[in-house]
Amino acid sequence: MKVIGNLLLLAVIAAVISFFAAPAVAFFAIRSAADASDTAALTRLVDYAEVRQSLRPQLTGNAAAIAPAPSFLEDPIGAVRRQFEQAAPVVGPTPDIYLTPAALAALTRGEGRYAAQRTTATTAEAERSNPFPEPVFWGVNRARMAVTDEGGSQTIFTFERRGPFEWRLVHIGLPDGVAPAPSPAVAAPAAKSGQTSR
Repeated sequence: MKVIGNLLLLAVIAAVISFFAAPAVAFFAIRSAADASDTAALTRLVDYAEVRQSLRPQLTGNAAAIAPAPSFLEDPIGAVRRQFEQAAPVVGPTPDIYLTPAALAALTRGEGRYAAQRTTATTAEAERSNPFPEPVFWGVNRARMAVTDEGGSQTIFTFERRGPFEWRLVHIGLPDGVAPAPSPAVAAPAAKSGQTSR
């Protein structure tokens, strides 16, 4: 009877550890799937619609759009204006340049806004740095992890719980600054990313 009690206690401890470690597992799964250009796995791990919405205001430089949308009850005019701003066509780089497998792999390694220039995950294994993400916020339904580059700039990944042990990437916070203009060679593959990142 004591053995069964100990096994049950170990199972509960393992479940609790898995429950809280799942966002970190999702982060490393994204890095691994991106390295392998496994778009099917990335589709299960990344909510592309949410991530696109999070990247759009960061790329257009509209700081007001990064703030949470006002409540319709508190500010109906502001809430309606935000809806029109989000529906307006994007001026400048599109979020899809950060959603290719190569760019996602670079983002998980702290390349920040320069990740948009990655077109293929051809970096040799020996040249890859694999920084460990540090937890910035850890909650029951939301977790944020940051990867810091050599200059101290952070790329922040926000994960949201979609099941007891299932977490999906819903937001990428790029470091401050302006995204570098992609070279002409990068522009062509970036246009195709909408097909692979649904």
